Amino acid sequence: MGMFLNSRAPFAEYKEIRESRFFVDKSALLDELISTVKMGGQRYICVTRPRRFGKSVMANMIAAFLSRTEEENEVFQHLEIAKSDYYFKYLHGCDVIFIDFSRLPENPSSYDAYISRICDGIKKDLIREYPGLGLDLKLSVWDNLQTVFEQNHTKFVFVMDEWDAIFYKSFISEGDKGKYLEFLRDLLKGQAYVEFAYMTGVLPIAKYSSGSELNMFTEYDMVTKEKFSEYFGFLDSEVDRLYAIYLQVTANAKITRDDLEKWYNGYHTATGVRLYNPRSIVCSLVNNQVSDYWTSSGPYDEIFYYIRNNIEDVQDDLALMISGERIWIKLQGYAATSTELNTKNQIYSAMVVYGLLTYEDGYVFIPNKELMDKFDEMLLSNESLGYIHNLARESERMLKATLAGDTKRMAEILKLAHDTESPIFSYNSEIELSAVVNLVYLAARDKYRVEREDKAGEGYVDFIFYPERRGADALILELKVDSTPAEAIRQIRDKKYALRFQGKIGEKPKYTGRILAVGISYDRKGKEHSCKVEEL
Repeated sequence: MGMFLNSRAPFAEYKEIRESRFFVDKSALLDELISTVKMGGQRYICVTRPRRFGKSVMANMIAAFLSRTEEENEVFQHLEIAKSDYYFKYLHGCDVIFIDFSRLPENPSSYDAYISRICDGIKKDLIREYPGLGLDLKLSVWDNLQTVFEQNHTKFVFVMDEWDAIFYKSFISEGDKGKYLEFLRDLLKGQAYVEFAYMTGVLPIAKYSSGSELNMFTEYDMVTKEKFSEYFGFLDSEVDRLYAIYLQVTANAKITRDDLEKWYNGYHTATGVRLYNPRSIVCSLVNNQVSDYWTSSGPYDEIFYYIRNNIEDVQDDLALMISGERIWIKLQGYAATSTELNTKNQIYSAMVVYGLLTYEDGYVFIPNKELMDKFDEMLLSNESLGYIHNLARESERMLKATLAGDTKRMAEILKLAHDTESPIFSYNSEIELSAVVNLVYLAARDKYRVEREDKAGEGYVDFIFYPERRGADALILELKVDSTPAEAIRQIRDKKYALRFQGKIGEKPKYTGRILAVGISYDRKGKEHSCKVEEL
């Protein structure tokens, strides 16, 4: 056993996950992986996913299962992999070299120090494991591995986690990146001692390898490749099971199943299946609170980083996306190859790779509330976003004016929105109206669950604002073009939209504040907004 060769560390890491309360069995990946290698002839496999989507858990699982260690078998014997024909043949039956490329030497200051830790560590493990083969620290890793293969007929499985971690390090130069790719090529490509190599990362290999260094790998991303899709992220059925455990073990459970759906679902795979963010699901159930767990693990201005070079072209799209609309793009899976993202296709494609948007049938959109909150935060904090930032900043005043019945102030803010040069404020469609309302009421999302086209009473209301605090006022908002706000409020009353706030018979009312009917109309001829607010 060594630091890299048949290390106990992946087993210990996976065992801890396996014994946790909210564990999800994804061990069927092992069966599919081994079958892909043995039956499909693919020796080099790279799986790319956004961060915190289970890549490291799966890498640890693969190494823990295959490594020739003396660890107990109980960890796997009740999992799905135990049903596989490969189970007894491959359980602890391979020599595995496990490399976590995010691990650094002490006080790293150069690429040489970084890569020497890995090379020297593997060579020391080999010399310790094969003392009689004449292995030498002065020789390259691949020469020593080749010697073991030639004299001992031993092949190795390589499991490599976060292959692209090195590229984010401040001490790595452009030249170092080239050296690193050459290192991976020399270690793996065309080497007889490689049983197979499994590699994970966030970025596609093409991000940094535009040549032939790593072209032996078959890449599997979330958006365009169907294979392995269900193993990274949680399925509906898996979240159902975790939620049932949560209800059993949590005193004063505060999270609803709908909360998990709204906050963390919405990532689409190439198979059409929707996935939940696994880190956020587990964190919310452990903490008994929904929150921004995944987005908080990245930099504050991460979204703005991708759009900053082309704000003018993406402004209107952002306004539409925060209202829940989808934007058509021509997906460029390797858009992250650009050091500068300039076109909308490049920007949105890169954001899909990093998990900031999701993609389905030619369209990108914001997948869930966790990401929506991050977009809202960006709109409120970046002045360079122009008119959408200005309107987002006005949204606090708009909410206060609405609650106070200050219809004059409401109309002034709507006029400010309409007087921008953006085509989305031409009011040619319901989608454009929706985008305007979402912008001018953006601040309401901190205090309300805002739903559009929600079923209520005898119809579908344009917008309904469900207060997060029990005693707060609820809002029902109806839009009209070339009509009057009084007509909008009449529709709210006639169709009994307020019934949406009434609980079931015999239950304690969930909402105890006022229910306000809000009518907003726009006269296209006079280009004027009118507003009316009434208590129901």
